[in-house]
Amino acid sequence: METGIKHADNEIGRYVFIKKNLKIIVFGIVLASSLVPLNAYYVTYKEQYYRLFHLHLIQYPDDTMENIYWLEKAIKADFANPLYALALIENETQWEKYRYLFNMHINLKLIEQYLFLGNKWNKRKAYFYNAPWKKQNLESLETAETCYRAALHYWDAAAGWAEKAREKRFYFINLPRVQFWEDEALRIETGELNYRKTISRELALLQKARERFQSMPD
Repeated sequence: METGIKHADNEIGRYVFIKKNLKIIVFGIVLASSLVPLNAYYVTYKEQYYRLFHLHLIQYPDDTMENIYWLEKAIKADFANPLYALALIENETQWEKYRYLFNMHINLKLIEQYLFLGNKWNKRKAYFYNAPWKKQNLESLETAETCYRAALHYWDAAAGWAEKAREKRFYFINLPRVQFWEDEALRIETGELNYRKTISRELALLQKARERFQSMPD
């Protein structure tokens, strides 16, 4: 999916995120990895990329962009052998459910990261004294909207995988080591977890702020 984030010329404008320009981040990661001994850990599979995802006490945009990079690599990668799964896999049915749950969980994590990123630029209220920075604030809102719409894309994928994992034939197939993923799938099924609702609310509030800024004199 081609998504991007335009430059926001405000106090956090130094952070530029255009998805196709993640090559800059990738270059830094590759450069760093070239300094690692040849016998170091080689990242190939979904589970390995997922382990590189991490949360910080204070989530700066650079941290979020790094997490998005690893999670999107995880989506594209192959699964490791069931022996190295994050859950105990003893038969093919467990293996199938595990894959559905894993894909669902990765998409949910991407939603969270894009929401984190969008919140860095989202101006939820437009005060009259913000008028001198009208252009910058409108650009910031555009950046936030791009992030929210990317999150919405991943919600559709997450909901689809959750539906597969909650098929009747899997009802009595439990994977205790990833019980949290099982709970996420159930919450999506019951509607308790609904990022579409959350994102739609954020987009509506963003539009109101945008209209308020647009009405301000230049």
